[in-house]
Amino acid sequence: MNRKLEELEQAIGYSFQDKQMLTHAMTHSSYANEHRMDKLMCNERLEFLGDAVLEIVSSDFLYHKYGQSPEGELTKVRASIVCEPTLAFCAGEIHLGEYLLLGKGEDATGGRGRNSIVSDAMEALIGAIYLDGGFANAKEFIHRFILNDIEHKQLFFDSKTILQEMVQSMGEASLSYELIKEDGPDHNKTFEVCAVVGKDEIGRGAGRTKKAAEQVAAYHGILTLKRTTGGSHQGNTEEKTGGVCI
Repeated sequence: MNRKLEELEQAIGYSFQDKQMLTHAMTHSSYANEHRMDKLMCNERLEFLGDAVLEIVSSDFLYHKYGQSPEGELTKVRASIVCEPTLAFCAGEIHLGEYLLLGKGEDATGGRGRNSIVSDAMEALIGAIYLDGGFANAKEFIHRFILNDIEHKQLFFDSKTILQEMVQSMGEASLSYELIKEDGPDHNKTFEVCAVVGKDEIGRGAGRTKKAAEQVAAYHGILTLKRTTGGSHQGNTEEKTGGVCI
């Protein structure tokens, strides 16, 4: 196992007994294809397994955390936790994309920062930990890196919906998003967007897609409105449990 993967072990606080298992989890199909490896050597099967482990752990967590919530609300929250943008956000916190084995083409076109790739790798990592160290270690990883600070994450990933509701409830002018600039080649662009209420900019964000940039801008817009209104919307945003992934 190379030194970079040893760094990843340190970052996640778990040391693999079978070091090859971690390498397997970080092997994208583009790398396997480029090196003419057996198709089973990429991380897709581990992703399949990790997805199932994540679902049961998150279900158990939400069942106990939200004891008064009906099944429908729990399902929405779980969906927002296990969806691609959430997992990509969590993967970004441990810089998982830096440790991936990617084909040259995929790497050159920004694959290390692509939500679909890093979210799949996050699930593959969960699957690898489960096989290597059992359910308890996989559960600990999920609690530490995915289910931590869940209220903050819920606010972030529901940001566009929450901001729209806040603006409407305040009787303010309509909410819109304006593209400020876009940089980079077509295959690896970065967009910067601002959230505007009437003529006033209330938040700004950047992302690899316009929707992702709008999501960040909306989050900063929520924080701006909460500051200017003295936190009067704090309860509404923290109690909201529906998940909207983009």
